[in-house]
Amino acid sequence: MTEAQTNSAQPPPVTGADLHLELHGSRLRAGLTAALRDAVRTGRLAPGTRLPASRSLAADLGVSRNTVVNSYAELVAEGWLTAQQGSGTRVADRTEPPPATPEPPSAAPNSRRPRYGLLTGIPDLANFPRSQWLAAARRALAAAPNDAFGYGDPRGRVELRAALADYLARARGVYADADRIVVCSGFHHGLALIAHVLKERQVRAVAVEAYGLDLYRDLLTNAGLDTPPLAVDEHGACTDDLARLPEAGAVLLTPAHQFPTGVALSPQRRAAAADWARATGGLLLEDDYDGEFRYDRQPVGALQGLDPERVVYFGSASKSLAPGVRLGWIVPPPEMIPDIVAAKGYGDYMTSTLEQLTLAEFITSGGYDRHVRSMRQRYRRRREQLVAALHQRAPGIRVAGMAAGLQTVLDLPPGTENSVIQRAARRGLAVSGLAQFAHQAPDARSPQPPRDGLVVNYAAPSDSAWTGTLEALCDAMPASAIGSCSHA
Repeated sequence: MTEAQTNSAQPPPVTGADLHLELHGSRLRAGLTAALRDAVRTGRLAPGTRLPASRSLAADLGVSRNTVVNSYAELVAEGWLTAQQGSGTRVADRTEPPPATPEPPSAAPNSRRPRYGLLTGIPDLANFPRSQWLAAARRALAAAPNDAFGYGDPRGRVELRAALADYLARARGVYADADRIVVCSGFHHGLALIAHVLKERQVRAVAVEAYGLDLYRDLLTNAGLDTPPLAVDEHGACTDDLARLPEAGAVLLTPAHQFPTGVALSPQRRAAAADWARATGGLLLEDDYDGEFRYDRQPVGALQGLDPERVVYFGSASKSLAPGVRLGWIVPPPEMIPDIVAAKGYGDYMTSTLEQLTLAEFITSGGYDRHVRSMRQRYRRRREQLVAALHQRAPGIRVAGMAAGLQTVLDLPPGTENSVIQRAARRGLAVSGLAQFAHQAPDARSPQPPRDGLVVNYAAPSDSAWTGTLEALCDAMPASAIGSCSHA
């Protein structure tokens, strides 16, 4: 290792202005020595840290240089510091036993971390377009006006809102312009804003699909809203039943690709939902979480196009790019925007400007479209491989839902869901059961019939783990569904 490499591995020197010391007592040298010793003992000054020159530290502390020199010398003699010609004064390397920490539950002898995972919510993170995103970030940063680094419009940067308006109109059939869009930090943040606005408007309940994420039902409940369920069948949510829910002032839907059952809301039920909203003054909350990904035909357009004045449209980069980007968007009726902006002021007033400008550049340069097309092909191949593996290894299992999105449902024989999940766990595979997503109101007049199934996210596994994941999944299927070539 060269001398330059050796020096680069050391912590940077600490200037006097960077070194926080509290001197106590009337004796300056004793107080300085004690403060330095305490900083080293507690780890605030790490081993190898170069301390300020004695003249610099003395000037900053308002003491004589001799006081600092003598204090350094005493700590060198005690072994807390080292001093070498040309290297300055540094914190000495000290070997101390690590503090005892309790063993985390995941490290308990009888527990095993899953080797494979098919849990929902995560896209293919390994294929995030790093180089293209970095190039877009550089271009966006170079072109950013000075005011982009200040406190801006809580609706979001106009560059991103304009880019989104064009993209959503072109790709999703959404009626929008830049002034009609509010940028947020993802769907969860956007739904929280709308829940606050609805509660302020005296809405008592938001109907939800009988299958969905409890995270969002809990968000609505915590905002003081009831969440009566709408049954879901092969045609999507039963929106005709909204007429039986007079307390509902809004309904949360995933019309392009129902989560998690994977069906599309039929045209008749889309029309019924829009008719209900117009007749009652209610709102349709459209979660278009993976609307770009359909594999057997062109993606179904957004529900918002039926009646832009009665639909609050939500989109995000969480599935198309990655959850870590933390960008989402709301396209509400214009009259709601002041209330949404006011609600935003209570929490996340602004979303990262640099991330917004980067996404705007990524969209306008064509990078976003290219990435979505690439991932559409990738996810389609994954789904086809899943279907083929099950056809060969577990022919008794039906892959439900349409060819779209990042996940699908595997229908299981009645009464087998829990046993299949346990069999999968023994094979190192983490997967969710359909029952985990079911929502049943205590006083439901027409309860959703029970259904056994697995919700399989085929997008998430890495390429290296994909073959093993399919093996573990097929091996976990019920004996009645496994074909003769199984080695379970």
